[in-house]
Amino acid sequence: MPTSPLRTVLSLPVLVAALGYFVDVYDLLLFNIVRVPSLTELGLSEKDISLIGGRIYNFQQAGLLLGGILWGILGDKRGRLSVLFGSIITYSLANIACGYVQSAETYAWLRFMAGLGLAGELGAGITLVSEILPRHLRGYGTSVVAGVGLLGAVAAFLTVSASGNWRLTYLIGGGLGLVLLLLRVSVFESGLFRQVQQTTVRRGNFGAFFANRDRFLRYLRCMGISLPTYFVIGLLATFGNEFGKALRIAEAIIPGKCVMYTYIGMVAGDLFSGVFSQWLGSRRGAIGWMMAFTGVFVVVYLSGLIGSASLFYLVCGLLGFGIGYIAMFLTVTAESFGTNLRATATTSVANNVRATTLLSIPAYQSLKTLPALGPLGAGALVGAVCFGLAAWSLATLDETYGKELDYVE
Repeated sequence: MPTSPLRTVLSLPVLVAALGYFVDVYDLLLFNIVRVPSLTELGLSEKDISLIGGRIYNFQQAGLLLGGILWGILGDKRGRLSVLFGSIITYSLANIACGYVQSAETYAWLRFMAGLGLAGELGAGITLVSEILPRHLRGYGTSVVAGVGLLGAVAAFLTVSASGNWRLTYLIGGGLGLVLLLLRVSVFESGLFRQVQQTTVRRGNFGAFFANRDRFLRYLRCMGISLPTYFVIGLLATFGNEFGKALRIAEAIIPGKCVMYTYIGMVAGDLFSGVFSQWLGSRRGAIGWMMAFTGVFVVVYLSGLIGSASLFYLVCGLLGFGIGYIAMFLTVTAESFGTNLRATATTSVANNVRATTLLSIPAYQSLKTLPALGPLGAGALVGAVCFGLAAWSLATLDETYGKELDYVE
C-alpha cells in the first residue's frame, strides 16, 4: 500500500530535523533575548550593553561563519548524520556553560563555541530532508522543518519570561539539545549520499565554489536572496529598543519581545511560503513576493509612522512573516548543487547569511553616530544595500522547482 503524501512529509527524519532546528533557534536566539538583562547583571553600563553586546553577538556569528564551512565539509565527507550528532553536542555543552558565565570576555568565547556548534544544525537538516523526500513534496517538508523550528524563538522568550532567570534558560537550552541527541539515533542517512560515498567523486571541497565561475555565482546568489532575513532579525529586531527610542515611542521597546514577534511571523511565513511555492510551481516566484512584502514593512518600520509599542510589535510580526522564506532559500541552495557539494553549500550559505551581522551591525553602529542619519537613517542605508543585493541575486537565479537531485558537480 503506497504511503500517503502527508505521512511522507511528516516522516521521522523530517520531524527530528524540525525538532533539531527548534532547539537550534532556541539556543541561537537566547543571547538576543537576554542580552540586556544578562549584561546588566554582569555590571555593564547602558552604552557598554550596546557596544559590548554587539561584540559578543558578533563572536557568536563568527562561530557560525567558521562552523558553516567546517560542518558543511564534514557533511559531504562523512555524512549528514555525523554533522547532526557532532554539532548538537558542541552547542549543548556551550549553552550549559553560558549558564555559569561571570565575565563578558568569557561570555563572548562561549557564544563563539555555541555558534560554531549551531552552524551545523539547519544546513545538514535541510540537506537531509531535501534528499530523502520526493521532489514534488520537497517544499512541504522543508517548510515543516522551518515552521516547527522557528517556534524555538517563541519558546525561548516564554521560558525567559516564565523563569525570570536568564542563566536557567541557557541550562534548559543545553539540556534540550542533549535530549534531542537520543532521538537522532533512529534517523537514517541519505540514500543519495550513500550512493556518492561509493564513488571516487571528490566530496566536500569548499574551494570548488571558487574554482568555477558558474558555481561561484550560484553560491553568491543563494546567499544574496537571503540577506533581508538577517537584516530584519539581526538589526531591526535585535536593536528594536534603539529604533523605538528614535521613533520617540513612549513605552520602552523590549528587544526580546521584538525577536519573539518576528519569529512568530516567521513561523507563519515559512509554512506559507512552502505551500505558496508548490502552488506557484516556482521557488523564485515565492521568494520574490515574500521579499517585496518585507520591503514594504521595512519602509513602514523606519518611516517614523509607528507611534506605539503595540504597533511596533505588530510590524515586527509582519516583517517576520515577510522573511519567512528561510526554508525556501535553503531548499534552493540544496537544489542548486550536486550531492558531493550539497551539504557544504547549504550549511555554509545558511551560516554565511547569519554572519552578515559581522558587517551590518558595525556598519549600523558607525552610521547611527552621524547626526544626519541617526538610528533610522543608518538602518535605512544598511537595508537598502541588503535589498539591492537580494533583488539582483533573485533576478539572475535559476529556477530549481522540481529539480532532480541525483547528480554531482
